[in-house]
Amino acid sequence: MPERRVVITGLHALTSLGLETDKFWKSLCEGESGIDKITSFDTSDMGVHIGGEMADLEYERWFDVKDLRRLDRFVQLTIISADFAIKDAGLDFDKLDRSMIGTIIGSGIGGLLEFEKQGRVLYERGPSRVSPFMVPKLMVNAAPAQLAIKYKIYGPNSAVVTACASGANAIGDAFRILRTGEADVMIAGGSEATISPLGMSGFRNMKALSTNSGDPKKVSRPFDKGRDGFVMSEGAGVLILEELEHAKRRNAKIYAELVGYGLGADGFHVSSPDPSGRGESEVILKALKQAKCNVDEIDYINAHATSTPVGDAIETKSIMSVFNSHAKGIPMSSTKSMLGHLLGAAGGVEAIICALAIKNGVIPPTINYETPDPACGDLDFVPNVAREKTVNRAMSNSFGFGGHNVSLILQKI
Repeated sequence: MPERRVVITGLHALTSLGLETDKFWKSLCEGESGIDKITSFDTSDMGVHIGGEMADLEYERWFDVKDLRRLDRFVQLTIISADFAIKDAGLDFDKLDRSMIGTIIGSGIGGLLEFEKQGRVLYERGPSRVSPFMVPKLMVNAAPAQLAIKYKIYGPNSAVVTACASGANAIGDAFRILRTGEADVMIAGGSEATISPLGMSGFRNMKALSTNSGDPKKVSRPFDKGRDGFVMSEGAGVLILEELEHAKRRNAKIYAELVGYGLGADGFHVSSPDPSGRGESEVILKALKQAKCNVDEIDYINAHATSTPVGDAIETKSIMSVFNSHAKGIPMSSTKSMLGHLLGAAGGVEAIICALAIKNGVIPPTINYETPDPACGDLDFVPNVAREKTVNRAMSNSFGFGGHNVSLILQKI
C-alpha cells in the first residue's frame, strides 16, 4: 500500500506582527519588524528591554473570565491560532469522523507564566494558597488537551518538547501519523509565552539574548556581523495537515504538500550546537531523502538563524556542507529578523511562512543585514528586500537547545 500524501489546508501565525494572516504576510514581505520595547512588566533592571510581544491582543474575544483564569497564556495562544487555522481550512467537525482528527502541539517551556506566578504565591503567601489549577495550566500537554476538549476530537493527541525545534517536530510527527493512516486530519504546530521576568532573566544570564539597547527594530540581525544574541518573542503557529484524498473529497484549498521530515540530534551539548554542523546537516539530508529531492531542487530555505554569533555561522556551514556548489544559488532568509525568536512556536510559524512563499511566489527578506560576516560565508540571505520568485520546494530548519534538530520540506502541488 503506497504511503498517503499530506497537504496543508489551513494555517495561522499569531505573532507580534498581528492577528490576521494577510497582514502578517504583507508585513513580512515589506520588511516590517514586530519587535519593540517590552510593556508587560518593568525591565529596568533586566539588562534586556525588547521582545516580540502581542500587547494589544483582545483575549476576551475567545475566552470568558473562567477560561482566562484556568488557561496559561501559551494555551490561550494555541487555541486562538488553532481557531483561525480551522476556519481557514473550512473544517466542519460535525461532518467528519472525530476519531480520525488529532492534534500535536509543541512548546519549548510551556506554562512558564503560571510557574512564575505560583512560585511567588508559595513564597509570599504560603503553600495553601498555591492554585489547584497550577499543574493543568503549566503542563505542556495542556495545549493539545485543551484543543481536543474544545473541539471534541478523539484522534492521536500528544505534545512535543524539543526546545526551539518543538513546533517543527510536532508538524513532522503529525505528518508521520497521517502517512500511516492513523488519522485523516491533524492540528499541528507550536506555541510559546515566555516573556516574563523569570524567562528573560534565565535566557539573559546564559548570554543567549541580545543586550543591544539601540532601536528595537534593528536588534535582531541574523547573519550580520553585528549580531549579539536573539530577541525573545511569544506567539503560536498552527497548521491543518490533511491526507490528500480526504482534502480533495471536501474540496479544500491546498497551500502546499509536506514531503520531507528530518529528525535527529547533535549528541554534543545541552545548549551549544556541534561546531561541525554535523547534526544539522544530517537532518537536512534525511528530509531531502524522504522528499526524493535533489540539492538543486530547493528554491528557498527559511533558516533557523536566531541572530546568535555561533548558531548562525554553524547553520551556514551545514548548508554549505549539504548543498555544496548549489548553496550560493539558494535564497535563504531568516524571518526572525522581523519576528524575533518564538522558541517552541518558531517551527510552526516558519513552516507557515514556507507554505505562503510557495503559494504567493514571494520570499520574505532578512532585514538588518548590513555588514557581511565572513563566518557566515557569502550565501544569498535575501538582504532587506523581499523577492518575487517561483518557489516549488521550500525547506524550513529548526534547531533547538539540547541538540534537537528538525528539517521540513514543503512543495507546490
